[in-house]
Amino acid sequence: GSLMPVGVGLVGAGNISTQYLTHLATYPDVRVIALGDLDEARAAGQAKAFGVPASGGPDAVLDHPDVDLVVNLTIPAAHVEISTRAVRAGKHVWSEKPLGLDRASARALLDEAAARGLQVGCAPDTVLGPGLQTALRSLADGAVGRLLTGLAIMQNPGPDAWHPSPEFFFSAGGGPVLDMGPYYLTALVLALGPVTSVVATGGRARDVRTIMVGPRAGADFPVTVPTTANVLLRHASGPSSVALFSFDWGLARTGVLEFQGSSGTIVAPDPNRFGGTVATHVGGTLADRVEIPDAGTGRGIGVVDMVRSLAAGAPPRASGELAYHVLDIMFAIGESIESGDPVEVTSVPPVAQPLPPGWSPLVAQP
Repeated sequence: GSLMPVGVGLVGAGNISTQYLTHLATYPDVRVIALGDLDEARAAGQAKAFGVPASGGPDAVLDHPDVDLVVNLTIPAAHVEISTRAVRAGKHVWSEKPLGLDRASARALLDEAAARGLQVGCAPDTVLGPGLQTALRSLADGAVGRLLTGLAIMQNPGPDAWHPSPEFFFSAGGGPVLDMGPYYLTALVLALGPVTSVVATGGRARDVRTIMVGPRAGADFPVTVPTTANVLLRHASGPSSVALFSFDWGLARTGVLEFQGSSGTIVAPDPNRFGGTVATHVGGTLADRVEIPDAGTGRGIGVVDMVRSLAAGAPPRASGELAYHVLDIMFAIGESIESGDPVEVTSVPPVAQPLPPGWSPLVAQP
């Protein structure tokens, strides 16, 4: 591969691109050189705002000779198509979550990338932030003894309360499990290891919802996916975890992520944030509490870990294989809700070691 900085191109100039462009500009290991979108005017506007030299349609990125890594920020339905096109153009890919919307196409993408000697990475990279990484290092160091269980809770009344076009959250490929599950399930897998089976129950509070805000407020739309899921996960290494995902809850409670060991409990930060509080409880008493700032990390640190891992000949920590395993878990949850039976999870991601203490995207890798 080429030396740092690595040339990066973004496909998709929507809302999330602002966060990526803001942070990637501060990371010296990468340089954003092209921005593409089906709406070329939007791509041009973002390129101008962030000083990106080239813009146009998706091909302005996919065909650019100096782009070594494509950041795929398209809508979920286009993720596999754009990622596959990038791989066929000889480029590594970082994809927003989810990796794909079915197992077969996501698996085919990873297999094709591997056959071409290319890496795929996938969001969320919040799990690489200093908050969760501090908790993961404590768990790995045996701070609370032998790991027994994990607990994850993400519940709220639903995005129809605040999103002007919320329909996609409540149709195939949406729901609280596919929308928010990646943050919590990725964290559970990083802490407790791969999942081997899930059993889940769930349903939905109502079959029709009403848009609450924006120009279409008052319009009704159908709900076609479970909007509450109660999940029990078995991990290969022995522990189990409990997860609750809901868009039906009258009480908003998000960011609950706890790990119980034989000698205590670690309360990790919200896995949808880069920093946060890590607290250790022993015998019902708070034993330790550390506030971890985000330390300049933000969306795009997964890209930095990816280019550093490539340089070191190692798979990225937020790898496509890890994202595929999480996708496999999420589909298994839906299948278990449907069938009422446990569902085996057969995919096994590579083990991702925690980042070393003090890892920073802001200082160029020597």
